Amino acid sequence: MQVSVEATGGLERRITVQVPAERIEKEIDDRLKSLTRTARVAGFRPGKVPFKVIERKYGAQVRQEVLGEVVQSSFYEAVAQEKLRPAGGPKIEAGKVEPGQNLEYSATFEVYPEIHLASLEGVSIERPVAEVTDEDVERVINTLRKQRVTWNEVDRPGQNEDRLVIDFEGLIEGAPFPGNTGKQVALVLGSGSFIPGFEEQLIGARAGEQRTFDVQFPDDYPAKEVAGKQVRFQVNVSSVSEPQLPEVDESFAKSFGISDGSVQSLRDEVRQNMRRELDQTIRNKVKQQVMDALLEKNKIDLPSALVEQEIDQLIAQAQEQFRDPARRQNLSLPRSLFEEQARRRVALGLIIGEVIKANEIKLDQARVRQMVEGLASTYEHPEEVVNWYYSNRNLLSGIEALVLEEQVVDLLLQQMNVTDTPTEFDSLMNPGRNPQA
Repeated sequence: MQVSVEATGGLERRITVQVPAERIEKEIDDRLKSLTRTARVAGFRPGKVPFKVIERKYGAQVRQEVLGEVVQSSFYEAVAQEKLRPAGGPKIEAGKVEPGQNLEYSATFEVYPEIHLASLEGVSIERPVAEVTDEDVERVINTLRKQRVTWNEVDRPGQNEDRLVIDFEGLIEGAPFPGNTGKQVALVLGSGSFIPGFEEQLIGARAGEQRTFDVQFPDDYPAKEVAGKQVRFQVNVSSVSEPQLPEVDESFAKSFGISDGSVQSLRDEVRQNMRRELDQTIRNKVKQQVMDALLEKNKIDLPSALVEQEIDQLIAQAQEQFRDPARRQNLSLPRSLFEEQARRRVALGLIIGEVIKANEIKLDQARVRQMVEGLASTYEHPEEVVNWYYSNRNLLSGIEALVLEEQVVDLLLQQMNVTDTPTEFDSLMNPGRNPQA
């Protein structure tokens, strides 16, 4: 078998393969002889069909089957012989092959890039350092209280954090628009759940009061028929209710699964969960910086076939996430929306794979177990969850991939300059949030 290789630009390669006619004709001959023992042909007893009859009846079909299989098998023999690593399937171009002639075809495909890892010596990153304070715990406890809020109707003007039940109608220059009315809609003042300016107009309103006011819809509002337009609203207030937060007591603690009803046990569990989330956030922020550094230091060409496959996966994930059960067809999403993310994931996958190979990193099964148990610890029956992970190969493979990435990060951090930066829990976990919120 003769093979020649041509670099046609970037990662693309074109190989020309010539397979001797003898190999093809022998395979065809062997298959036809085998058919003489099994084929059923009218006028002949099974196993007694003459070779010429079999050749005349099945020869063309067998030749096509053999040619297809030889192209496939010889392609993999050729890339192995030339030490090529195809990334994606080949585009085969083959001419017509007459009996007794050599088979010649060309295959065009992309190969994996050669990666020469750059050192991360001297690269600086910041590692946030934070503690869970009593104030942080109380903030979460207060959030839990708000999740169990009850509403007491009051006879006074509405104020921020009160809940109003309203009917409303909106008109643009006297004309209605889609979604312009609402009946018995619950609105918490100051929640920001309505468009800017709407809730502010209802502060001070009482039950039974009607208010009319104008509100400008944002220019980037999703509904284009009202985006950037001024709408006149007429609002009728049915009721005003003030929030009643539950006391932090035994009953409250038990409602969150604290069997002994101890408020201190609740606070301890909240603190433990917050510490777990904090540690994970810190790891993610450090990992993000390490991955950014890897990409910055290792510029590589990417096989378009791998990028396209990754885009397909990202689209499938997004379609599954946002699937409307009432609609059978998938959400149509532009491929360009996912290209940047796909290119990053493909590049990191290739580079991380090279780091693992170059440093002979072996998967730490103890860390895999630790991660699985950490995930399971938040469930009521952790051992069942652990068994579930270990009985599902796909789930466990995902955990193993994460652990390998962590092992890569740990290794690379030894090369880098890491500065610990004191940070407050809330600013780390809720960046951009108003501290007074």
